[in-house]
Formats: sequence, structure tokens, C-alpha cells
Amino acid sequence: MSSAINFAFLDEYAKREIRRSVLKAICIPGYQVPYSSREMPMGRGFGTGGLQLTLALIGEDDCLKVIDQGSDDSVNAVNLRKFVEMTCPGINTTTRLQEATLIQSRHRIPERPLLAHQILVLQVPYPDALVIVEPSEEKRKTMHGEADYSRLLVKLYEDIVKFKEITISHRYPTRINGHYIIDPSPIPRYDVPKLNQSESLTLLGAGREKKIYAVPPYCSAEPLAFNDVPFRIEDFTGANGERRTCMICSTSNSFLDEFIDEQGSRVYQCSDSDYCAQQQECVHG
Repeated sequence: MSSAINFAFLDEYAKREIRRSVLKAICIPGYQVPYSSREMPMGRGFGTGGLQLTLALIGEDDCLKVIDQGSDDSVNAVNLRKFVEMTCPGINTTTRLQEATLIQSRHRIPERPLLAHQILVLQVPYPDALVIVEPSEEKRKTMHGEADYSRLLVKLYEDIVKFKEITISHRYPTRINGHYIIDPSPIPRYDVPKLNQSESLTLLGAGREKKIYAVPPYCSAEPLAFNDVPFRIEDFTGANGERRTCMICSTSNSFLDEFIDEQGSRVYQCSDSDYCAQQQECVHG
């Protein structure tokens, strides 16, 4: 690596600005803090917001884990991990959750609960949950400040009237600390309850939209719902009532991805590759 490249790529002024934004986001849970998103050597939409958070926070004593859709081996995860390794000489990386102090993820929260010494960074394409009902950012800011989410509730109600349930599969609107409603990134509904009272700090970065927000440790995170139509996670029960299991580790206690095998049959596999590998280790001793 050229000596002209700063440790963790970003210049020190950029790191300080991002850290100040992170502190403000932690102090006001769920509030979208604007920041000067830098140009990165990858297209916006490929995790530049999360990557800038990671590069601003990572230190020589940290151990980084990068996942995409739960997998450590996907193209996005591999390339981001290689970029951090290239710009942070000597930094440790891992695929094991328990070894990591900093976890950057796209579209998933790890299956196992995170601990107090760990920080989860989520990549976010669209940070504002109100964008589906109000195109004006100025008006959305006012609505957030007044905690006026009536139009968002009407949108969910229309969903119930039309489909008999709320059909949002990801980016589920979630109220943080009793006030701000956030877009929790494109994580599935299955992962939303993991944000509630988590021991770890969760940071969300949107590079294209230039926003950072946070769910601090031991903070309430409540999915938006109605008393008579409560929030529910994905159901992996088959038509005959049997619980679907991972074809590799046989667990039924994780978020499962669906595939079609060579025989044309539906099969299921753990989305979290590290969790799947550790379940196999437990089974085989």
C-alpha cells in the first residue's frame, strides 16, 4: 500500500466529523444526523455509508467481520473486507462473530445476540421511513420532530384492509426510544426484534443520503403496529405444520434462505453462514 494513503483511507478531519455525528446520533436515538459523505472508490449504493462508519471507528486493536445477506463469502462482503485490509494494515478480520469487535453488515443482523463490546454497522440505502408517504425532506423533518407518524400508520392500515395483514417484508418502520421512527435498513422482519434492548451499539449509515443514526445499547426498538394486528416475524412453518430446517446444519432456529435444488425441490439453508458453521460444529462435536 502506498504511504500516501492514510490509515483507514479517510483523512483525519473526515474521521473526526463522522465520530462527532455518531456521538450526536447516540445521544438522540433514531435521529438522522446529516454528515458530509465522502467519495469512496466504489459506487454509492454498495455500502459506502456503512464503510465510512467502519473506517472512522476502526482501530488497530479491533477485529472486523463483514457480512452481506448473512454470508461472509458474498461478493460485497469479500470486496469490502479486502478494502479494509488494504487500507488498514495490520488490522485483524474474522468470520467468527464472537471474535469481532466491529461488525459491518448488509441486510442482516447476526443470529447470535451481540455483546456490549461489539458495534454493529448496518448499510442503509434509504434512511427515512417517511419517504413512502412524504417526498419533501423539509416536511419529513417537521413530522419527525413532532413525532407525527399518522400518515405512516394510515399506510399500514391500507395494507391491512387490502391484504388482511401488513405485508412489509423488510425495512420495517421501527420506533426508537419512544419517539423517532427509523428505517432499520433492508433487514428482514425476523431481525427487527434484535434491535430492542440489545447490549451492543447499532449504527446505521446512508452514504448516498448523507445520514447517520443509531440505536444505542439497552434502548427500546418497537416495530410500528396495531393492537389488534400485532407485528409478527417470518414464519418458516410448512403447509403441513412441520418446521422447516437448514439442509446443512438441520437447525430450525434461524432465518432461512429458500433455494430450488437440482431435482426441483424447495430446500432451505441458514442465511447466517457463521451461525450455520458453528451449529455443524456442535452437532459433530
